[in-house]
Amino acid sequence: MSKDELYGISSEGLAISPLDGRYSNIGRRFAPYFSEYGLVKHRVWVEVNWLIFMLENLKGSSILETFPKERIPEILNIYESFSGESFERVKEIEATTNHDVKAVEYYIDDELRDFGMDELVSYVHIGCTSEDITNSAYAKILKSALEDVWIPEAEKLISSLENFTMRYADTSMLAHTHGQPATPTTVGKEFAVYVHRLRSSLANVKQIEPLAKFNGATGNYAAISIAFPKVDWPNFNRRFVEEKLGLTFNPVTTQIESHDYMCHIFDAIRNFNNIVRDLDQDMWLYISMEYFILKVVKDEVGSSTMPHKVNPIKFENGESNVDMSNAIFMALSNKLPISRMQRDLSDSSSQRNIGIAFGYSLQAITQTTSGLGRVMVNTEKIAEDLAGNWGVLAEPIQTMLRKYGIPNAYEQLKELTRGKRMSKEDIHSFIKSIDSLSDEDKYVLLGLTPDSYIGYACQIAEETAQKK
Repeated sequence: MSKDELYGISSEGLAISPLDGRYSNIGRRFAPYFSEYGLVKHRVWVEVNWLIFMLENLKGSSILETFPKERIPEILNIYESFSGESFERVKEIEATTNHDVKAVEYYIDDELRDFGMDELVSYVHIGCTSEDITNSAYAKILKSALEDVWIPEAEKLISSLENFTMRYADTSMLAHTHGQPATPTTVGKEFAVYVHRLRSSLANVKQIEPLAKFNGATGNYAAISIAFPKVDWPNFNRRFVEEKLGLTFNPVTTQIESHDYMCHIFDAIRNFNNIVRDLDQDMWLYISMEYFILKVVKDEVGSSTMPHKVNPIKFENGESNVDMSNAIFMALSNKLPISRMQRDLSDSSSQRNIGIAFGYSLQAITQTTSGLGRVMVNTEKIAEDLAGNWGVLAEPIQTMLRKYGIPNAYEQLKELTRGKRMSKEDIHSFIKSIDSLSDEDKYVLLGLTPDSYIGYACQIAEETAQKK
């Protein structure tokens, strides 16, 4: 393709990643966090807060102690006013330094000089290695991206399922195991299973705390402890990370934060993703069985050649994007905990793909939630299938026979029903032929129908939907 052919095409039209093109509405939601701009801005946030924390707390420096504290908001403004123009300036500096974190340091130096704070320049990045800044930035990025974007969308999906669970708690439905008719359930109870699983999985994601290390080259506070030997640096830096940055401190590391917590987060999200994929596949199957039907949207097209089609594309889209997300998360989990000796740079390139994994996960979640909003329960088809499968009552009948100690109860029902289409008359005839049953228990069995044989399904569904 020539340059002339590319002229006039939008950036989204030329995007290689769908998250920058077709799914750019998802990609843009994570751009403030995982983009290059987001990473640089968060690095500025860490550097600026480190300088401010020292101004507020470090003793033994005449430069810091005599600095007018009322000017600290001006320093914080270096971060708060960070813009696209600021980002471009950092990248210009990096073109010379060929070091992304040093470029951030020099950018802050220039800003301080512009404010007439030249005396503070030597304290920017003091006692730090670049990984102190970067790992802290990533910890904040992950914490914010989860809390601001990913978790709220995960909760929306669960809320949609809760609504289905309560609404259809008592709507009987033929269950299927191995793709074959099995003990009936209710529509609500089957949604309740996903509510319960996703809640549990989301709780696992929420309880993992992003960690930050801030202990210098090779993790021993060596240089800063020489310059300021009277300061308890492990405690000082812990306070910085926890009180100033709002993160959890990792006290024992090499030059890099070990990234284990990241792997725990990624693996927990992969589990959530897999449950979403399981839901997508079940919804697809129920739609193919006509237990669920899709609302028709005017002017939409289901096929380029078959006008009648209404396809479950939302669930198919969710399924495929789960696969993409999980593949990247798995690659990250396999790579990030491994670094040669005290430090190598291979994690840096890998971490730049974190946002892509989050983006595909969010695409899957939002598509699945959207798909649920277009689903209707086909009660007529469900009732028809229940009425045509009286053989599922073989289970309660043989269980009742076991209660009476009747030998070969299972085998009797197996011979009666296996591989056969049973009618109401067939089942009732067998029940009536069992002389050893009490009239009361025989009455119970004769009163059973496929749609009433649902055990505690309604109660389970309602209790699950109501539990928060």
